[in-house]
This record gives sequence, structure tokens and C-alpha cells, in this order.
Amino acid sequence: MNGDAPGRNCPLAYRYSPEVFRRAPEIEAETIYVIGGLYGNPFALDAILALAASEPVAPRLVFNGDFNWFDADAGGFARLNARVLEHVALRGNVETELAADDDGAGCGCAYPEWVGDAEVARSNAIEARLRETARAFPGLRARLGALPMHAVASVGRLGSRVRVAIVHGDAWSLSGWGFSQERLGRDVGAAAAAFDAADVRVFACSHTCLPVQQVLVTARGHCVIANNGAAGMPNFRGTRFGLVTRIAIRPRADALYGEWLGPLFVEALAVRYDQERWLAHFDAVWPAGSPAAVSYRRRITEGPGYEPHQALRGAVSPTGATRRTAAA
Repeated sequence: MNGDAPGRNCPLAYRYSPEVFRRAPEIEAETIYVIGGLYGNPFALDAILALAASEPVAPRLVFNGDFNWFDADAGGFARLNARVLEHVALRGNVETELAADDDGAGCGCAYPEWVGDAEVARSNAIEARLRETARAFPGLRARLGALPMHAVASVGRLGSRVRVAIVHGDAWSLSGWGFSQERLGRDVGAAAAAFDAADVRVFACSHTCLPVQQVLVTARGHCVIANNGAAGMPNFRGTRFGLVTRIAIRPRADALYGEWLGPLFVEALAVRYDQERWLAHFDAVWPAGSPAAVSYRRRITEGPGYEPHQALRGAVSPTGATRRTAAA
């Protein structure tokens, strides 16, 4: 494995400090949806908008990157981006590299050591094809490149609001894997320290493609990392729905799982899109043998080898001691 190779390296321009979140919030709302990894699935977008329309108070929708990926057809690319950009949008590594002309970062995924070289190469090929599609839309490419890498939200009611950092990767990088379920399973020390440095109680993220909701006991009290995995693909074995993170003052009865954090609920909602139409569309754009079909079609039809109980993790201190108390 070559850590400097395209698809594995992390460009300097992707990096930032957790202290960047010590700023006034750009978003204030009672309810927000954080939508990471739509991956070009327009039917998942339809389902998300339907979920939002069913809320008693309209939520703010925040697309935190990689809303493009499988949308390599020109019409689909243009339509999906037009719809997403009606809402708050951050750029992920996919959008960042779509707007760039240098292919030195490949897909910009900064894949860790447990991802094989063949998968990295296929991701680079997907990004290259998608960039060719995007070249026909120079104005849209410029808009994607100008999107921010992160945002700060203040969620709740006046007097009881909670500060939320919204990122694509982690507290340190646009394509960081520090909030992946794999890294959090090894060590939470750096993640716990990031909450104090950032002055937030929630980090909402995606990028790493598998969901995890990790409660941490920090110097600030209980805090939550809410990684929704993917909005546009299945996240669990044998399922056919994506996930979004919902942060709100009231819980939803149909949430898959969640955590109480003082005045807020941090939850995962199922994105139950039209599987048959999505699979037909995917196959038309990415036929058998194509990089996306080899890497992702089985996940789209069967889900990954990952279970819901693996995603929901109880309160853990930086020393590794698990606590069963509710977040407060």
C-alpha cells in the first residue's frame, strides 16, 4: 500500500483544526437533517424530501458532501445537483475533486490501510468518469468547488440550543477517517478531545460509508458522533434503505435508533427509496464489469456485512470504560 498514491493521500487543502468550529453558527433550527453520501441516487433524494415534508416543523436539510458519485449521466448529474443546491450543501471529497483539474488526489477518499488497492483504483476510475461528465457544466463545477468544507449549527430552542459541527470526514480533515466505526472501535481519545477543542456537543459526519453513533464521555459532558454512513445506499446486511442523521427537539417514532442529548434527540432515519427504479438506473449508467458495478452493486442489492447493533454504541470515556448512563 502506497499512502501517497491517488485515492489514499490526504491533500493539505483538505485539512483544518477542530478550533475552526469555535465560531458563530451558520444554521439555526429546531430540526436538521444531515445527509451524507447521497451518492447520486435521485430516488433517495425523493424519499428524504418526503420525510422532511412529514415533519411538524420543516427541518433544515444539510447535504454534507458526496451527494455525487453514481450520477455519471449528464442529465442525472445536472438534475440532482440543481435539487441539492436548493438546500445547505457542503462539499465532500467527490465534489472537491470534480471541481479540480489535478488528478493527484484521485477520488480524494484518503482510504485507510484496511481498504484494498483494487477498490481504491476503482474509486479513482469512478471519479475520473464523473469528472468527465462534470466538464460539460463549468458553472456547476465552480459552484461545487466553492462550497464550504464544514458548518456549525445551533439546534434547539432559544435558551436550550446545542452546538453541532457538520463535517464530511472528521474533526481534522475533509476526508478523515477518525470518525469511522473502525477507528472509534480502537481508540476514542482524539475524538473526545476534539469536542472540547471545537466547542460542540455533536459531530455529524459521513464519508466512511458505514454508520456509527458513538456517545463519548468528555470534559464537556456526554457528546455524540453521528455518522450516517450513506443516505443513498444500504448500510446494513439484508436491507435496502439509506440513512440520514436527524437532530431535533422531539424524537420521531419511526427512527431506527437514537440518543438523547440534553434537550435534543440525535437519531438515524431510514431512507426507503424506490429500489427497483434505482437499480435499473444504476445498471444503465454502470453496467456489469464497470468500476461502480464491481465495487457497489452487491451492496446496493444485499447491503454490507454490518449489523445495526454494531452502529449504536454506548457512552465510552477516553480511557475505554463503557458507561450505561443516558447522555445528559
